[in-house]
Amino acid sequence: MKKKIIFSGIQPTGLLTIGNYIGALSQWEKLQKKYFCIYCIADLHALTIYQKKNILNNNILDVLSICLASGIDPKKSIIFIQSHVSQHTQLNWILNCFANFGVIKRMTQFKEKIYLNQNINVGLFSYPILMAADILLYQTYKVPVGKDQVQHIELVKDIARRFNNIYKKKIFTIPKKKLHENYGSCIMSLLSPFKKMSKSDNNKNNIITLFDNDFTIRKKIKHAITDSDNPPNIKFDLKNKPGISNLLIILSNITQISIKELEYNFQNKNYYDLKEFVINNLCLFLNKLRKKFFFYRKNEILLRKIMLNGAQKAEKYAKITLKKVYNIIGLNM
Repeated sequence: MKKKIIFSGIQPTGLLTIGNYIGALSQWEKLQKKYFCIYCIADLHALTIYQKKNILNNNILDVLSICLASGIDPKKSIIFIQSHVSQHTQLNWILNCFANFGVIKRMTQFKEKIYLNQNINVGLFSYPILMAADILLYQTYKVPVGKDQVQHIELVKDIARRFNNIYKKKIFTIPKKKLHENYGSCIMSLLSPFKKMSKSDNNKNNIITLFDNDFTIRKKIKHAITDSDNPPNIKFDLKNKPGISNLLIILSNITQISIKELEYNFQNKNYYDLKEFVINNLCLFLNKLRKKFFFYRKNEILLRKIMLNGAQKAEKYAKITLKKVYNIIGLNM
């Protein structure tokens, strides 16, 4: 029986955080056991913000290396660079012609950018349509997403249904969303635990990057928000104790100890004890991850071989879908 296809992507911008690892990369590794996984380093999506050539090139190699260090196996999965497979941009233009302007204008992330008066370019507006092309090219069965990305997946489904209905043929598979099975789909900011940890956060004390050293990790966790309970009560409660809950989620995901067991272990202990345990385990975990990262990162010949092979494999699947699209529209004469 053929494995069903999972597709996901990650942008090569900024320093990846522990949130990126827990919410995406650690899940990518697990999904390989059950699904046929296609993973994309989304360099075209990264262009909605100005990129310097050398920095972007290095970021692509860094992200590929961290994916490999996280357990993504090119022998089991396809991992490739988005711009290396031209069918993504070809399908993107076609899907632009089947996407509703009003719907795209109401996309939450786009509205947030406008509200913040940030530089708005057309690429940012049509960003979700390129995402739809990424997903639909591979007849994707499921897309692993966090709750903040559900709106994008609904858009992908709407575009696919509209196209299929217009031509009265199942050209695209309607993808399903796959939410994180455990707590961890959305790691929160250390100082503002009601908002998502983001690698683009201007205040770097809000985030733990995968390359923070032990001293920096200690400093950031020491200052992480807990609460003012007296006596301290280490309990998982997202609504009333978001800071403590966030630390427990991080700890659970890097140690594989359940949150219930952590709550039990920290009965009658204080927040200092919890933070020390988080610090020690985070430092241990990230040092091991970085060791694997540097093993791959120093071997650019291997990385470029993986990039080339991944693009060739991805293109085989992408060509099949694009040919179906061209044929039914009338572009293949």
